[in-house]
Amino acid sequence: MAKPDKVGAVTEIANRFQNSSAAVLTEYRGLTVAQLTTLRRSLGAGSTYAVVKNTLTKRAARDAGFTELEDLLTGPTAIAFIGGDPVAAAKGLRDFSRANPLLVIKGGVLDGRPLSAAEIGRIADLESREVLLAKLAGAMKGNLTKAAGLFQAPLSQVARLVAALVDKRSTKEGSLPVQDEPAPESAEPTQDEPAPESAEPTQDTAPIS
Repeated sequence: MAKPDKVGAVTEIANRFQNSSAAVLTEYRGLTVAQLTTLRRSLGAGSTYAVVKNTLTKRAARDAGFTELEDLLTGPTAIAFIGGDPVAAAKGLRDFSRANPLLVIKGGVLDGRPLSAAEIGRIADLESREVLLAKLAGAMKGNLTKAAGLFQAPLSQVARLVAALVDKRSTKEGSLPVQDEPAPESAEPTQDEPAPESAEPTQDTAPIS
């Protein structure tokens, strides 16, 4: 019989999957506490970066209907749950991984659709929500009613548009690398102490048992 605290942790992670506009799974092995703090800030408002336990997260992914993520839940795992602009968050992850190759982007989901690491990299190359909506509004040839509707569109609709743009772009450009090769685990340590994999979760961290 499952312990109540584990059941609660699974439920909370499943709720995060369902209530986030996107989620990106990463491996953070070797990153320092200071680097993880910088990464959290780079995701933008409304997003969190949570260290999770793989066994509980696999159950949560199944409960949320994201069985495709189970194969990605190996090694030390942390998930970026995106509550704001998915494009801005993808850019933050992409830029951070370029500066800190120890961060490995594994894949994720966007508006319920599974994404590979390469697709997340292509989303990072898109323009932000505000720029995209401004261009769409300009393409309406001055139809202010339609333009106003676009600016009031729920984020989920914009996410579907982004996914469609990714599909269209991928057929033209083919696969693009998401990041540089991760640095070997035997690399010289940084000045900061590495973040312990068994550390107690922060307030942004999904509870693990």
